[in-house]
Amino acid sequence: MGTAAAESFLKQAREVQEDELSRFAARVAAQLQGPEPGAEAADCLQRLHLVLAASKSPRQLDAQLVELLQTVLCSPKCPEQIQLLCAAVLREMAPCDGLHLSCHRIQNTKLLSLVSSILLAQGEEKAAVSAVGQRIVKALEGRLPEGQSSRYLLPVLSNVISLSPEALTEEQINVVSKKMADWLRYASTQQGVAQPSGGFFSNPRTRQPGPVTEVDGAIATDFFTVLSLGQHYTEDQWLNMQTFSMLRKWLLCYGSKEMNTPNSGDKSEVERSVMSVVSSSSMSSRLLPPKERLREKAFEYCQRLIEQSNRQALKKADGDLQKACLIEAVTIMDIICKQDSSYVYRAASFLKILHGRISGDATYARALLPIAQFFLNHGEMAAVDSDAIYKHLFTDIPAQLFHNSSLAFEFVLFCKDNSQLFSETSSIFRRSFPNLFKFLAWNSPPLIAEFVDILPFLLDAGTAIEIFHLLLDLPCLTAALDVQMRSSSLPSAERAACDPAVKPAACLEAFRNPLYRSTFQYLLRVESVSEDFQERLIPLRQLLGSLASSARVMQCADTVPVLLELFFSVVAEFADASLINQLVVLVLQRSDQLYEIPAFKDDVHRVLSSQLEMLCKLRPALVVELSKELLEFSGTVSNIQNKEPIFTHVVWAIGEYMSVSYDKRCTVEQINRFFESLEAVLFEVTQVRPQASVPSYAPRAITVLMTALTKLAARSQDLIPRVSLFLSKMRTFVQSPAVTSVYCKEDREEILIRATELMNLLKMPTVAQFVFTPSVDVAHTRFQKEVNDTLPSALRIVTRLLEPAPGFVPG
Repeated sequence: MGTAAAESFLKQAREVQEDELSRFAARVAAQLQGPEPGAEAADCLQRLHLVLAASKSPRQLDAQLVELLQTVLCSPKCPEQIQLLCAAVLREMAPCDGLHLSCHRIQNTKLLSLVSSILLAQGEEKAAVSAVGQRIVKALEGRLPEGQSSRYLLPVLSNVISLSPEALTEEQINVVSKKMADWLRYASTQQGVAQPSGGFFSNPRTRQPGPVTEVDGAIATDFFTVLSLGQHYTEDQWLNMQTFSMLRKWLLCYGSKEMNTPNSGDKSEVERSVMSVVSSSSMSSRLLPPKERLREKAFEYCQRLIEQSNRQALKKADGDLQKACLIEAVTIMDIICKQDSSYVYRAASFLKILHGRISGDATYARALLPIAQFFLNHGEMAAVDSDAIYKHLFTDIPAQLFHNSSLAFEFVLFCKDNSQLFSETSSIFRRSFPNLFKFLAWNSPPLIAEFVDILPFLLDAGTAIEIFHLLLDLPCLTAALDVQMRSSSLPSAERAACDPAVKPAACLEAFRNPLYRSTFQYLLRVESVSEDFQERLIPLRQLLGSLASSARVMQCADTVPVLLELFFSVVAEFADASLINQLVVLVLQRSDQLYEIPAFKDDVHRVLSSQLEMLCKLRPALVVELSKELLEFSGTVSNIQNKEPIFTHVVWAIGEYMSVSYDKRCTVEQINRFFESLEAVLFEVTQVRPQASVPSYAPRAITVLMTALTKLAARSQDLIPRVSLFLSKMRTFVQSPAVTSVYCKEDREEILIRATELMNLLKMPTVAQFVFTPSVDVAHTRFQKEVNDTLPSALRIVTRLLEPAPGFVPG
């Protein structure tokens, strides 16, 4: 079935109902019951497999068809294609009712592989997996019948250890380890013999096969590897390639630990010491224990692969296979060195040379990750200065290849897995955060989960401020990367610098304009810098606004609120007074210096406002220390409309913490200064001018302003008459026609109820002072923690005391 036909059928297969499936299965059964199932039977089986594969949940077939599939599968006369398709159908049905297959008596290795794959697909208990493993190892251990091949069994064994590593005993592990060592090291270096076609011109006296060659055509004189080339391959060469493909998994499962089997715990300490001495001596490797011998041969094999990848022909041809083998070889060497430190010194010098050879070639970027991993794990033991390797990795790769999505994921995953190690061993990782965020800026949101794990390790007192700016400018960075890529693709003549006297009209022109060069370079920097470029970024941010509607930029913008919340939660754990004060000032400053995406600005304002509240609770004294900045921000009426969430929280913080209860440095003069500023703002907000439209301010902002003024007046009681008079006018305000046309009934009631509650409380100044100026030990009770809700219950109680109940007649 062709690809297009298969895709069309697959779409139809998802809609197949049970009765249709039954009729279709009946046609399959009819074809299989013929004397010799042929092409039509194969087509029916393939279609049945597609139907089952397209189903969202496993489907069961008629019991007779299941029985027939098993019978045909095990028939010695069944064509190989039909066997493969029968096995595929039975696997797709897993867990399959009526299955009675067993691998114990099967001698044909192809059939054994197929039956084993069906049994493993059933998802049964570990005993069933173990039974398959035992049979496979037994087949590998003994001499196979004529014409049978072990290479059909290794994929099954690989599947067994993935499902249940404990399925094999220590003795069986040693048996397979010995076999794998031999297959790796002693595969033939002669090419395989071509199988005769059986045609008229086939000649039984074929020419002797020649030797396998290297990737550059030279004759291979050492030993065979997956990079050796030949027209045909021998049985042991196929086993060599399969062994390498499962080597990493095998070493991770069985390379160092002793299995919990009845025969594995008998060795005494003396015997284990002897084994250790034996392994480190110069005696023949054939006398080494199987696991140690496998490590030795695997290490030699990996060295040989790396040497082969150095061949000149690799740079001329498509080297994807060679590079993949190189990555796997370095990874396996790292595993071997973890299990036996005596290999570290050999490997370190070898990989240092390899790094020097490939570090200048961007096509080898993926191979640099396992090399860096090796030195991260073993650099200290090898007494090697690894900083040059890390610096190249974190400096060049993200800057050049941030747009490679698959590399970006591998790189960021590498950083996530090693964040703790890097933060403990090298400062380069933390200094390189501007470069690392290029991956997120270009490839978000797929990488957001990984950056949530990485960000805490990048943050400290030295990087917090710069990372804060970077997070807010992340969509801007995405736009800058887009401009950089488009500029690099232009013809060289168009990349010439523009006239600095001419104001650029577009982003590409600005990128080439000397006046903007330094700001672009700052935004695209590769490591942390101490210089503050924020003021100079404002015009560039505005210029890059033309890309704000780009899907990539908008996706990046969506990740910022999540990372901002994480940023503040992490910083709160280590921030001192100075850092907290800096962050509060920056929150106020950056609130109107954001990339022009309306939804992005709203989300960032929401996050910044909640984090501002957290910082104020963490350090209430900042309200006194930053009184100048807070006074300026809260005294600007336009901030109510443009930055309402932040404005509301600033006003709340002033009312809550401008008190001697929180800071003895708080003076009456400061309280009066804030009162006059907030009073002027509230007057401006509630002023109803004839024949003028009334701006719609959030009711929450008005109620918080009234509450803050009342709190300040309770602490400087000469102000009580002024605020009482102001509050008494709120009924007139909410009932005016201009206001009723702007605010809904619920909003007007909220404002009026709050004004009434506050007026009632101020009628008892002593009570008001207690409610609004709590001592430090009660400052964090439930009603003092309310930020934007109605006043605490104490205020409600006072209101009920001062307002007589319905039907009450004074005596």
